[in-house]
Amino acid sequence: MRTHAQAVVIGGGLIGCSILYHLARLGWKDVVLLERSELTSGSTWHAAANIHGLHDNTNISRLQHYTMTLYKELEAETGQGCGIFQPGSLYLAQTQEREHQLRIQAAKARRYGMNFYEIARDEAERLHPLVNFDGIRCIMYEPDGGNVDPSGVTHAYATGARQLGAEIHRFTPVIGTEQQPDGSWIVRTEKGDIATPWVINAAGLWAREVGKLAGIDLPLIPTEHQYFVTETIGEIAGMDRRLPSVADRDGEYYLRQEGQGLLIGAYEKNMKFWAEEGTPQGFGHELFADDLERIEPNMMRAIDRVPAVGTAGIKRVINGPMIWSPDSSALFGPVPELTGYFCCNGIIPGFSQSGGLGKLAAEWIVEGEPSLDMFGWDMARYGAWADKKFTKARVEDQYSHRFKIHFPNEEREAGRPVRVRPAYELQKSMGAIFGLNFGWEHPLWFAAEGEPDHETAGFVRQNWWAPVGREAKMLREAAGIIDISNFAKYSVKGAGAEAWLNAVFANRMPKLVGRSCLTPLIGKRGGIAGDFTVTRLGDEEFMVIGSGMAERFHQRFFRAVPLPEGTTFESKTVEMCGFNVAGPKSRALIAALTNADLSNEAMPFMRSARITVAGVECVALRVSFTGDLGWELHCDQADQLKLYEALLEAGKAHGAGPVGSRALMSLRVEKGYGSWGRDYSPEYWPQESGLDKLIRDDKDFLNKAAWEKIRHNAPRDLMMMLAIETNDADATGGEPIFAMDGTPVGQVSSGTYGYSVGKSLAIAYLKADKVKAGDEVEVAILGLPHKAVVLAEPPFDPEGKRLRGN
Repeated sequence: MRTHAQAVVIGGGLIGCSILYHLARLGWKDVVLLERSELTSGSTWHAAANIHGLHDNTNISRLQHYTMTLYKELEAETGQGCGIFQPGSLYLAQTQEREHQLRIQAAKARRYGMNFYEIARDEAERLHPLVNFDGIRCIMYEPDGGNVDPSGVTHAYATGARQLGAEIHRFTPVIGTEQQPDGSWIVRTEKGDIATPWVINAAGLWAREVGKLAGIDLPLIPTEHQYFVTETIGEIAGMDRRLPSVADRDGEYYLRQEGQGLLIGAYEKNMKFWAEEGTPQGFGHELFADDLERIEPNMMRAIDRVPAVGTAGIKRVINGPMIWSPDSSALFGPVPELTGYFCCNGIIPGFSQSGGLGKLAAEWIVEGEPSLDMFGWDMARYGAWADKKFTKARVEDQYSHRFKIHFPNEEREAGRPVRVRPAYELQKSMGAIFGLNFGWEHPLWFAAEGEPDHETAGFVRQNWWAPVGREAKMLREAAGIIDISNFAKYSVKGAGAEAWLNAVFANRMPKLVGRSCLTPLIGKRGGIAGDFTVTRLGDEEFMVIGSGMAERFHQRFFRAVPLPEGTTFESKTVEMCGFNVAGPKSRALIAALTNADLSNEAMPFMRSARITVAGVECVALRVSFTGDLGWELHCDQADQLKLYEALLEAGKAHGAGPVGSRALMSLRVEKGYGSWGRDYSPEYWPQESGLDKLIRDDKDFLNKAAWEKIRHNAPRDLMMMLAIETNDADATGGEPIFAMDGTPVGQVSSGTYGYSVGKSLAIAYLKADKVKAGDEVEVAILGLPHKAVVLAEPPFDPEGKRLRGN
C-alpha cells in the first residue's frame, strides 16, 4: 500500500469509486481508495438503481444527463458490464401542478438538448400496455430512462480507476484521519498510514463516523427503505421487448421491469429511522425484516395503476438503509473550516448522479472549483445550527414527502424554528410569515387584517401575491422597514485590515472613513464567487456585508488569504441585527428618531456614519437593495427589538410599515439589481454580470490570475432584463428562454412581479451574440411559451434619481 497519495477516498461504494475514477481521468494517478469491507457494501448493493435525467434544479439535470450518457462509455472503456437497460421512462401527471412540473422539465430538456417530451395516450399504451392511464392529464417520455446493475457500475468505475493507475484496498477500514500542521493529512489504517493533501469522505452509511474522525458533525440520518419484486407476470414473459419504467409520483411509488416481473418501490408516510446514533461497524450486506404493511397504501395505488401487480405474487422484498441529508440533496464539497477535506455524502438517487458528482468532485479538488455552480448542494449551506433534532425532523419530512413537488418559493415547516432574533415574537404577532435562511427565521411577508394567515405554494401566483404587492407599493409610495438581520456581517480590524481586504476583494477598499464600496469576490475560474459591501468605519476598522446564506461558503475564500499579524477577522452575523428603512419618506422617518444629519450633503449615497437612532447606537449605511432612497441601520442584537419598535411607531406618521423579503425581491428586480446565488454565480464572468467595472486590475487580489485569463474574452451571455406577457404566473428562476424561431438563447436567473411598474419581470442571461435590447423572445413559464421583450434599462428609476435623491 502506498504511503503517500495525492488523494485518499474513504468508501468503496458507488460514489467513492466514481470520484476515484474521475480523479484519475483528470490526471491524478497517485490516488487511493480505502474500503472497510467489499466494494458496494452499505447502500449501493441493494439499490433499485433507476436512472433518469431530469430534475427541478437545472444544474442537477445537467449532472444527471452526464451520468446517464457515461455508463455506455464506461463499459466500452473498461470491459466491465454495467447492466444497462434503457427502455425509457414514462412520467405521469394526475394533477395540474404535476403537469406544470413536467412541462417545465420538458422545456429545460429542450434548452439543453435532452430527450424528454410529451406523448399521447395511445403511444404510451403501446409502450406500456399494462398501465391504466385513466385520470392522467399529461404523459412525458424519456427515451434514455431505465436502470443499471449496481454492482456492475461500481466495479466499472473501480476497473477504470485501476486502469488509470489508482489503487483500491478492500477490507481496510480507516481508523484515523489526523491533520498535520501544514494542513495535510495522515490517514491511518491497520495496514499502514497514508500521507495526503486530500481526504475524501464518500463513506455512505458511515459518513458520520468517518467525519467524526476529523472532528466533523455531518447532518445525516439513515432510514429504512423498501421495494419488492413480483413473480413472473405472464404478459411480460410473452413480450419480446423491455417495458419502460413508470414514474407516477402523484401515486407516491416507482415501478419498473425486473426480469419477467415488476419492481415497485415506495416512500411511505409511516417512515422508519435506523441507526440514529451511529451506523454499526459490522453492518455490510445485511437487510432488515420485511415490513410491507408500512407501504400498503402506496402498493394499492400501484395496483390501481398497473392491475397486473395485484395478481402477481411477491418474489422478494428488499428493505435496506439509505442515509439522508435534511433536504435529501448531497452534502458536497470541501469542509470550509478545514484544508483538504472533501465530502460527498447523503446521495439518494445515486445511479442518476454518480458520474456527475464524481466529475464535479474531481474538478473541485484538482482545479479548485467545479464547472457548474453547485451551491444548492454545497455542504456549506448548513452550519452547526443543523443539529440532530433539525436533521431528524427534516429527513422525516423529506422521506415521507419524497415525491411531493418542491414549488418555487415554498417554505416547509419541519424542524423549525431553529434560530430566531429578539424581534421574532413581535413580528409573529404582527402577522409575519417566515422563511428559513441559513437557520434564521426571517419575515417573508406580513398578513394585514383580512389577509391570509398562512401561505400556499404552487407554480401560479399564490395567496401571498397581493399582500406582497401591498408592501412593495407602500415602500415605493411612502417607506418600508425590512429586517435584514440575516445578511452576513463581518468585522475586520487592525493595521493590516485594508491590505488584507484588498488582497481578498477585486475592488479597491475605501481610503476615507465613512466611505463604502461594492466589490465582487472572484472564483477560481474567474467567475463571481460573491458580492459584498465594504465600509470603512475607522482608520483600522472595516465592516463587510455579504450574502447570509453563503456565510460558510465564503469562509473558504477568506481562509485562502492569511491575515496579517495583529489583524482580526470576525463574523458578526449573530451579534448584530439590521433594518433597511427605504422609500421616499425614509429620511423623514429616521430623522424623527435621531439628531444626526441625514441630508444629501452630510450623508450622500454610499456614505456611512455611526449614529444614534431612538437611543440605539447604529452603523448607518446610505445604501438600499430596494433601489430607492434608504438606509441600512445595523445594531447590536440586544437592541434589535427596541430599534424595531421605534421605527414601526415612527413609521405610522408616514404611512410606513413592515416589509418582508418577498417584496424586497420584487423591488430589487425592478431596479435590475442582481443577487448572489441567483444572478451572480461562479459560472458567469464579471463582464457578463456587469460587475467588471468594479474590478481594479492595478492591484493583486484573490484569483486575479483567473480573472486575467478570461477578462478579454467576449461575453458568452449577458445579464439582461425582460418584461414578460403573463396573467397568472411569473418567472421564478431557471426558466429557459428561446428566440422566436425556437432556438435556445438563455435562461432566467431571477423572476417576480414588479408591483410598482405593473410588469412581470425577469433578470436573465441571454446569448450575447444572438439577443439585444428590444428583441422579442419566449420565456417558458409553466413550460409554455410566454412572449417577452428585452429591456434596455431597468423599469424603475433607471437613472438612479430616487436612490441618490434629496
